[in-house]
Amino acid sequence: MSLTNREQQEITRANDSGRVPVVFVHGLWLLPSSWQPWRDLFEENGFTTLAPGWPDDPETVEEARANPSVFAGKKVGAVVAHFLEAIAALQVKPAVVGHSFGGAFAQILAGRGVSRASVSIDPAPVRGVLPLPISTLRSAFPVLGNPLNATRAVTLTFEQYRYGWTNAVDEAEARSLYEATHVAAPGAPLFEGATANVNPFSALKADARNPDRGPLLFVSGGADHTVPHAITNASYKRQAKNPGVTEIVEVEGRGHSLTIDSGWRDVADPALAFVQRFS
Repeated sequence: MSLTNREQQEITRANDSGRVPVVFVHGLWLLPSSWQPWRDLFEENGFTTLAPGWPDDPETVEEARANPSVFAGKKVGAVVAHFLEAIAALQVKPAVVGHSFGGAFAQILAGRGVSRASVSIDPAPVRGVLPLPISTLRSAFPVLGNPLNATRAVTLTFEQYRYGWTNAVDEAEARSLYEATHVAAPGAPLFEGATANVNPFSALKADARNPDRGPLLFVSGGADHTVPHAITNASYKRQAKNPGVTEIVEVEGRGHSLTIDSGWRDVADPALAFVQRFS
């Protein structure tokens, strides 16, 4: 068992509650604690929530910054397996909400038939999603620009973070978010994403045709440099082939920090409404 004590406690709490669980999945450069406002909102509306980490995630930003190398080498397959283990321990089929690479994982988990409803927010592209805007290449260059980063943990400079994450908020808020939430991230998943469309064995693959996929909502930040609307819309079109409900919402003027910045409710409210419809 790879689940931490915190994760096991959250699973036990969810099972004891008798409520529908919502599993939150973070992406690169964040920790599970970044979901706390979302968890509070969903619990106020009758759900129980849990936010597993990626394998070996530190519990706090301070711990993560003290030992950034702990993030190095984490790959997509291991992260997905970790979330599958957490979901398998739940007594009630959960909804899944993910952002960025977490949004890609939400689609992968949905394709495995383990979620009752899923929300994929500004998702990293899975195999079969082809658009690659220039802003995405620029956002990924701090990692992909050096092949050695495939086995390293990478921390963004504030300038890189400002372009890729917080371009849609003011300077003061951008610096506050960087100082409060930004941690190192493994380079490996970005390299896996860069080769997914030429690697038939890529772990970054979501079954869009599984009839047990469940309802799926995409949320797109209209000003996102890292995952522009073209990528999210292409992900939506790919999943729209599924017989289940597939929807997309574009939130105008929002960047990649849309789940953690001051406008997070503009994203959380439609996500909550979608999960409520199918729970």
